[in-house]
Amino acid sequence: MSVDTSAGTSTEDVREPLSDLLVVDTDVHVHESPELLAPYCDMPWKVALETIIGTPERYLDLPGFSPGNSAFHARFPTAHERSRVVHTPEQMRQELTSIQVDIGILFPDHLLKLALLTQSEYAAAIARAYNAWLVDQWTSPEKGLLGLVVACPQKPEDTAREIEKYAKHPGMVGVYLPCAGLDIMWGSRKYDPIYEAAQAAHFPLLLHSVLVTHPVFPFNNHGFDTNFGRHLTSHTFSVMANIVHMVETGVMVRYPDLKFAATEAGIGWVPFLWWKLDKEYMELRRDVPFLTEPPSHYLKDFYICTQPIEEPEDLGDLVKMVELMHGENTVIFASDWPHHDFDHPMKLDQVPFTNEVRRKILGENALRLFNIDRSGRRLGLD
Repeated sequence: MSVDTSAGTSTEDVREPLSDLLVVDTDVHVHESPELLAPYCDMPWKVALETIIGTPERYLDLPGFSPGNSAFHARFPTAHERSRVVHTPEQMRQELTSIQVDIGILFPDHLLKLALLTQSEYAAAIARAYNAWLVDQWTSPEKGLLGLVVACPQKPEDTAREIEKYAKHPGMVGVYLPCAGLDIMWGSRKYDPIYEAAQAAHFPLLLHSVLVTHPVFPFNNHGFDTNFGRHLTSHTFSVMANIVHMVETGVMVRYPDLKFAATEAGIGWVPFLWWKLDKEYMELRRDVPFLTEPPSHYLKDFYICTQPIEEPEDLGDLVKMVELMHGENTVIFASDWPHHDFDHPMKLDQVPFTNEVRRKILGENALRLFNIDRSGRRLGLD
């Protein structure tokens, strides 16, 4: 450790300013629409998209594209209905720079609800159109904007072909797994083609959910009276349920080289789930004979995005939480920009982590997850 003798203090006592740190934001949202995707969509589904161009849009609620919850409860005007959208890569770069983000990992808006579409061919066509649009219009390592292939759970083989198509593209760095209203969950062997293709491409897989009400577990949340209850449970319970399903069916055993991450569920649930899984393993390991180690062994390298970061009265509790989940090397920053509930990097930077842990969580861990350098360029491409 170097020592500044003139000041009489260790350099480790000096908190590095946020402006000096690399910040990789692992949850940034572009705003796709039927109008934007139609030119990239195959017939006859292009006509379906053209039919709904101009339909009044609520917040992530567009019939035939991203089914919303408006049919199930009373609605009142809120700021969410006019949630900000970013229209161009130049605007996104400018706005991310304004909140001190160097590299942004791009997720969709409407396609957070892709799993709700009941026509599998239509869902797959939309996913292909989105991937093509994203590559054509948005991804740019030079701008620090990197994309994820959208997985279509209705058509796993189609998704595998999409992963193979973009495996060497410099602007694509992983695969997004929709979780909202998903049936069947991601532990099913029907998704093995996706896992095989992602492992071959060295693409990590990122679970992302959103609030819906749907007759599948864990989104059969109609028993709650309010969005207060539904929103609180939808993201976190969905991520937890999918991880449990993946563990109990041996996804991590069959694909040991795959990397996984979960975003927009916070971090507070992680130690509970890890401990609970290990406890169940002690009691019921005969149900999962392919697990030769406790579940936490297979999850120790599972990356967890921070947004929406919990806000305990004592922020030091978050330091302890990261220690409990052994998260120094696996917790990664996410903002959810430009959604109404986004987390500014300064919010996470208020937590009293050491300089080393701050550097890891704000940027360095994400570089390892996506196998990119500090300028956003993929490593190992020919």
